[in-house]
Amino acid sequence: MAAVDALSFDPWDPAFVSDPYPAYAELRERGRVIYYEPTDQWLVPRHADVSALLRERRLGRTYQHRFTHEDFGRTAPPAEQEPFHTLNDHGMLDLEPPDHTRIRRLVSKAFTPRTVERLKPYVRQLAGELVDRLVEAGGGDLLSDVAEPLPVAVIAEMLGIPDSDRAPLRPWSADICGMYELSPSKETAARAVRASVEFSEYLRELIAARRKEPGDDLISGLIAAHDEGDRLTEQEMISTAVLLLNAGHEATVNATVNGWWALFRNPEQLAALRADHTLVPSAVEELMRYDTPLQLFERWVLDDIEIDGTTVPRGAEIAMLFGSANHDPAVFAAPDRLDLTRAENPHISFSAGIHYCIGAPLARIELAASMTALLERAPTLALAAEPRRKPNFVIRGLEGLNVTL
Repeated sequence: MAAVDALSFDPWDPAFVSDPYPAYAELRERGRVIYYEPTDQWLVPRHADVSALLRERRLGRTYQHRFTHEDFGRTAPPAEQEPFHTLNDHGMLDLEPPDHTRIRRLVSKAFTPRTVERLKPYVRQLAGELVDRLVEAGGGDLLSDVAEPLPVAVIAEMLGIPDSDRAPLRPWSADICGMYELSPSKETAARAVRASVEFSEYLRELIAARRKEPGDDLISGLIAAHDEGDRLTEQEMISTAVLLLNAGHEATVNATVNGWWALFRNPEQLAALRADHTLVPSAVEELMRYDTPLQLFERWVLDDIEIDGTTVPRGAEIAMLFGSANHDPAVFAAPDRLDLTRAENPHISFSAGIHYCIGAPLARIELAASMTALLERAPTLALAAEPRRKPNFVIRGLEGLNVTL
């Protein structure tokens, strides 16, 4: 078993958060599984292992389908955090079969490829309108002016949330997602609990309204979805809607600004993209790989598992390093080089296995739409000021991205 040096991997160090990729290279050299004492986690940095473990049924996003907290050697969350955990624990991302299988099957009946495809014209139109406003203003913050409003509006449109109710969605999501960082503070937990209560109450009222008057939206579809007598409970519908909003825009927002910041730092690649817009699909995939919006994904060890001669015991937590896996030279030629023409690109930014991102097709549509609109309508887009990284490690993004024309 290799031990990790805090100087090379320190998720609370601003220098590491700014550029974690050199530290990942050190981790991959050190071994396939590395115990990290500060978070009591086993780090897995290589692509082959991460890809395999995402499909490994001896690991789980939860353990409560098989063990109590005490049986598993863990402490139950504080009672005051109950609203957050009730919301989080009924979403399919944090469930395992059979509950995960049932909920994903029912959600898939409402969240169909046809539903996503039907949104394409709306996504493209909205992306164009947002970019036009940016151009008219002579520039602005790409994060708040384009990257955020696009996916939030799309998910809200899909769920059937009226325009007048959408303002709190992004703040609620940001507060809830704060709990996914390593060792969140009491203040972070308090904000997440408050947002969980407020968001849940809002959705409970919206679900009641849709029961009386169904519409052509995902909430109505979730209410109607059934299979062999199975239906989603109200809590499962609430948790699913919150998950779709949070997961459906956090990654897209951060992939957009991380991607453009990478393009500004690689002007020859940006010039190639501007010269050939047919590169957009491969550019989306490469930018998702190059600066991964979700850097770490956790799993509980449900049964002892051996990795490279090291036994990771039941009750332990494995941290799969997506950002490291996406820069593994065993899989990607010259992984630290941005290459928008990269043909083979098996990045794992959307995860894999049963928890593969159900919204990946929609995310790709949104990322391509905003990139195309910016290339076509803002061909002279340029960086106005060097951006600041958010202090977060797990969900990787920027505080803003100021641009000019």
